[in-house]
Parts: sequence; C-alpha cells; structure tokens
Amino acid sequence: MELINHLILGFGVVLTWENLLFCFVGCFLGTAIGVLPGVGPLATIAMLLPLTYSMGPETALIMLAGIYYGALYGGSTTAILINLPGESAAAVTTIDGYQMAQQGRAGPALAVAALGSFFAGTVVTLLIALVARPMTKLALSFGSHEYFALMVLGLISSVALAHGSLVKALGMIVFGLLLGMTGIDIYTGQSRFIFGLIELSDGLDLVAIAVGLFGVSEILRNLQMEQDGGRAASVAKVGSLIPTKEDARRSIGPVLRGTALGSFLGVLPGGGALLSSFASYTLEKKVSRRPHEFGKGAIEGVAGPESANNAGAQSAFIPMLTLGIPGNAVTALMLGAMILQGITPGPNVLNQQPEMFWGVIVSMWVGNLMLVILNLPLIGIWVSMLRVPYTSLFPAIVVFCCIGVFSVHNSSFGVFQITLFGALGYVLYRLEAEPAPFILGFILGPMLEEHLRRAMIISRGDATTFFERPISATLLVLAVLALVAVSLPYLSRKREEIFIEED
Repeated sequence: MELINHLILGFGVVLTWENLLFCFVGCFLGTAIGVLPGVGPLATIAMLLPLTYSMGPETALIMLAGIYYGALYGGSTTAILINLPGESAAAVTTIDGYQMAQQGRAGPALAVAALGSFFAGTVVTLLIALVARPMTKLALSFGSHEYFALMVLGLISSVALAHGSLVKALGMIVFGLLLGMTGIDIYTGQSRFIFGLIELSDGLDLVAIAVGLFGVSEILRNLQMEQDGGRAASVAKVGSLIPTKEDARRSIGPVLRGTALGSFLGVLPGGGALLSSFASYTLEKKVSRRPHEFGKGAIEGVAGPESANNAGAQSAFIPMLTLGIPGNAVTALMLGAMILQGITPGPNVLNQQPEMFWGVIVSMWVGNLMLVILNLPLIGIWVSMLRVPYTSLFPAIVVFCCIGVFSVHNSSFGVFQITLFGALGYVLYRLEAEPAPFILGFILGPMLEEHLRRAMIISRGDATTFFERPISATLLVLAVLALVAVSLPYLSRKREEIFIEED
C-alpha cells in the first residue's frame, strides 16, 4: 500500500503540464542526439546543465533523465538502418540489426528494439520503486567510515567495469579528485590550489568543466570524423513494422534475459548500458540454438542487447537516487545538477525531497511510453537529420554552450574554463584516455574528502578504524579485490577488446 501511495505521488508530480512538457522535450532531444553519431547523452546533458538553474529540481532531473534513455532509443535507429551507432551502447545492435535491414527486415528490427526497451524500462521502474526504501534505510545507518569506503568501492568499480586502459582510468580518477580539492578547505578555511585567482575560491565550475570536457571536445572529435568521411552511409528502407509470430517467439527469451542482466549490471558502478549490451549479446550467442545465425541477422542479437542497455541505463539511477553515488558519468552529471539545485545527494533525499524522488522514478515509465510513440512514426525524420553537415551545426552549438555557462555566474571566467577543458578533452581522446572517470572523481572528490577527514577526526588519526567497522572493512576489501581482479591479464585483454569494438 505504501508503494502505491508513493507511485501516486510520483504520477501527481509528472502529470503536470510543465513536467510532461519537459519530459517530452528530454525524450525528443535524447532521441535526436542519439541519432546523431558521436554526440551522445553525456555531451548533451553537459551542454544543457546551465538551463537547469531556471527549473525546479523535479523538472530538471525529469528532462535530463529523458535525454539519457531517449539517446539509447535513438542510437538503435541508426545502428539498424545505416550500420552506424548513434550512441556507444548501440554498437552491438549494428551486428545483427543492420544485417536484418539489408535483408529487408528493418521494420521488425526497429519494432523489437523499441518494444524490448519499453518492457525493460517498465520492469526497472518497478524495481527502483521496490528497492528504493530498503536501500535508503540501509544507507541511513552508514557513518562517515562506511560512506568513505562505499565511495572508494564505487570509484574502483567504475574503473574495473569500464573499458580501456586501467592505468589511464585510475590516472583520470586521481586527476579528478585533485581538481575537486580546488577552492576553500572545508575545515580550515584556507585557500587551496587557486594560484591567486579569486574566481577559483569556490572551486572549478562543474558546468564549465562538463560542457568543455564532454561538449566542446565532442565537437572537435566529430569535426575530425566529418573531415575523415566518418558519417557517410546509405539508409536501408523500412517496410512493415509488425514482427512475425516467429520474431516475437524468438524475442521473448532474449528480452527477459536482457532485462534481468541489465538490471543487475546497471546497479554496479561503471556498469550501465554499454557493458549490459555487450554482456547480453555474449549470453544470447551462448544459449542460442542457432549460434551460427548471429552476425547474419539473428533477431535475438537485437532484442537482447536493446533490452539490456535500456535496463542498464535506468537501473544506474538506483545508487544515484538512494545512496548519492553515481554509477557512471551521466548519473554523475545528474548528481551535479542536484547539487546545483542546492540538494545534498544521499539517502536523505527520499525523506526531504519525496516529490522529486518519486517524480523522477515515475517519469521513467512515462518517458519510455513517449519514446515508443515517438520513435517508430518519426524514423524518416531521424534519418534525414544525418544529412545535415556537422560543420553547419557546430558553430551554433559552441555559441549556445558559451552563453549558457556565462549566464550561470555572469562571468567570462567560465568561458575560459570551457576552452581549457574542451582542449583537454580532445587531447585525452587522442591519448585514448576516457574522461568519464575524471568527472566521477571530480564530483565525488569533495564528499570523499569530507567523510575521510571526519572519520579520521573521530578516530583521532587512527587509519585502522576503517577496518574495525564490519561494513567499511568489507567494502574496502571488495574494492581491493576488484582492483586486483581487473589487473589479471585475461580481464585486461577483454577490457581492450571492448574498447576497440566500441570505437
């Protein structure tokens, strides 16, 4: 009964004209940027962060969440029709989805992808509603020791479950932690790392860093791809969208398994949509009675990964909403949006901001319903967007970014930060170092430092106190095991393979 009351509260928040409008805007923008290869939800959310200042917290998070899972829907459209994933999690869909399109079966592939994603989103929305209260009650029993250990585990796990070089990912986390210390010391009141610049007294601007690191750097990256001819593609024709009975029968199992797998992997820090889709494809190929059809147009290779990536994307909200711990870079930016709204992330959000909490959860189901209605009828429009030259889009995007960041503090210093971090993001791309661990470290850094120092003050400087408390000791041991496990040669090779496949 309590759960029903909470869901009724959530529907009451979402079904206002303002929140419905921005939920639609988020879903529409998410689908559009998912269709455009290389832009992605991370860059878009970063560029739209300045707009959230003028919104209420519920409206801001509902729109940003819509952009996130909307991009996954849009990414599958171009993955199937032109063999070009608009979003990284849709890379697996290209393997069999495009082959189905070449066989004249693009319609069933698109329909199965959309319906599988909707089913997964519905299940995960109910899952979040069910586990939110128990996880929040558990988190309220945590002290500074447990929170410090939990954040360490989250940062290490995000590296362990991500892809690419382990050393580079750890380096990016440390870099983010260091830059997060810029500003005024919370205990002594002394300035740190401001180099005589009074503008840095409050620390580096999250909005400027996010826009530069993910927005401007993506523009530079895509301009290079445009110059190299990376967006040329032929569009497959879309016939009937209705799957056959055989398609439906073969899709049920992959959708159920993909939903379950994505729900689990999405909760883990660093899991999310990308890992879920790769894991689902591997699982389906192993359990299938027709493994020889994979790579040649097997519908299981579309249904499973598409369900898994949507489930993984939405279940990543569980640790963010209940514990205040972002599982990936997108939820880290959304956590930053909460901080910009004056909300302290953590388990108290459920009690102090119940309208926002349950409104965001219910908006996921409403947004998924909107996306099913939006995507299939508007396929022609999404594909036509690919014909717009990127060189015509990027000047407007850059101007929009600069105006947005300038308006936050009415200071040109933010624009300088955009330029600096935009160049840094492009350099990191050229060095094959992911910027996502950096933003996790930057956002979690101040909270990590605060809980560490508070725990050390309580224990009078005795570091062994973290191992004297069962929960914190267990979490730290798990962090060490995760770091050791991912250093093993076999897993290191797998990380590199995933990195290469996504690129």
